[in-house]
Amino acid sequence: MTQQQLEKYLWGAATLLRGTIDAGDYKQYIFPLLFFKRICDVYDEEFERAMAESDGDMEYAAFAEHHHFQVPEGAHWNDVRGTTSNVGVALQNAMRAIEKANPETLDGIFGDASWTNKNRLSDETLTNLIEHYSQHRLNLTNVPDDQLGNAYEYLIKEFADDSGHTAAEFYTNRTVVKLMTMIMDPQPGESVYDPTCGSGGLLLNCALHLKEEGKEYRTLKLYGQEINLITSAIARMNMFMHGIEEFRIVRGDTLANPAFLHHDELRRFNVILANPPYSIKSWDQKSFVNDPYGRNIWGTPPQGCADYAFQQHIQKSLDQQNGRSITLWPHGILFRDAEADMRRKMIEQDLVECVIGLGPNLFYNSSMVSCLLITNNNKAPERKGKILFIQAVDEVRKEKTMSYLDEKHIRKIHNAYLNFKSEKGFTEVVENKTILEDSNARLSVQLYVESEKEEEEDFEQIISDWYQSSENLKHSMEELFKTLENG
Repeated sequence: MTQQQLEKYLWGAATLLRGTIDAGDYKQYIFPLLFFKRICDVYDEEFERAMAESDGDMEYAAFAEHHHFQVPEGAHWNDVRGTTSNVGVALQNAMRAIEKANPETLDGIFGDASWTNKNRLSDETLTNLIEHYSQHRLNLTNVPDDQLGNAYEYLIKEFADDSGHTAAEFYTNRTVVKLMTMIMDPQPGESVYDPTCGSGGLLLNCALHLKEEGKEYRTLKLYGQEINLITSAIARMNMFMHGIEEFRIVRGDTLANPAFLHHDELRRFNVILANPPYSIKSWDQKSFVNDPYGRNIWGTPPQGCADYAFQQHIQKSLDQQNGRSITLWPHGILFRDAEADMRRKMIEQDLVECVIGLGPNLFYNSSMVSCLLITNNNKAPERKGKILFIQAVDEVRKEKTMSYLDEKHIRKIHNAYLNFKSEKGFTEVVENKTILEDSNARLSVQLYVESEKEEEEDFEQIISDWYQSSENLKHSMEELFKTLENG
């Protein structure tokens, strides 16, 4: 199959669910089913290869070392396919058996979808789904990791498009993800962490970035935490579908129970990329006042907005020698009064390296403009005591309700970050002490970079004002002369 044919085939299963379940719930059924099929087809392929090597020795072919994952007897795709009644029970039992047989890698990976609820999924619907995916063998020979991985990413985007407002929970615009990855430039052997990893796009792209550059991507150590069960499962499947096996993605609440610890302290990482949930109100602010991990390095954020709780968690999780981070935020984090003291301390510690203002409509069902906040524990000497501001609000391609960063936009923004120089109407290098003169220590890009469009508007306004004042003066003089004449 071509890439397009594969994508059409995989998405075809979702059309079988239309009218049966909510579009926002497709993902919790389609992804586990697809992953189940992939595991079984690859297992069969490995079994056949081992049989050929051993002249038909079935016992040899079943040895664990010949297989990525174990598929216990009775838990194969074909076993479920042969079931005609209570298909959901057979499917659920098979998935649980596979999880149990692979405890270190697949525990809980199939999520908690209600396969046995016949009101949602009848035997007929499940049989149609299984038959749909039985049309093709999804083994490595027919569908290599790269091809299936790309198709999996395509499905994630399609589910985001289909489900509307729920999309932001598990999908970040992939063109923004590419820019973030290029700026962080992770290297072989480094540790990379995403504290709110969603479906794993940021982590995955770090590995793919190295792979594209021809570097050893398998030595990259990937870590992620995600609060939502099905989304964390999708992230793990996403890694496996792309052929990446060296990772740890844990389900849990990052602020309340951070998953990655070392000697009772937060584990530290070389690179952190994140797109945290924006301005959440339901978080345990009281515990943060006396945080056991010392994450309140700049203070305690207000109850109504946990943004700086995540930003401080990120900072506390960075390697002290060479840690660097990039976080996607709404613009409010740059100027809100309630966070001024925390922002001031962050700048005083010379942690902020760059602020990039992005254009509108880069998020599902939101015209919100966003920004990238880049911090660095090991700034280059020429960057110390300074912050680069990049006004990239116009660097987008607009399509209906969505915007994207094209290759030329990504390259222009990335080059500006690398050059770290002022460029009229686009970038400005500003000293920390200048920013700290502002009582609220604001980091708003437009305070320091005036776009050329704004400059043109300002010039036009000046000319307009000059003409108006000339008219006013002329009118006033005429009135004065009339008064003098009458007097």
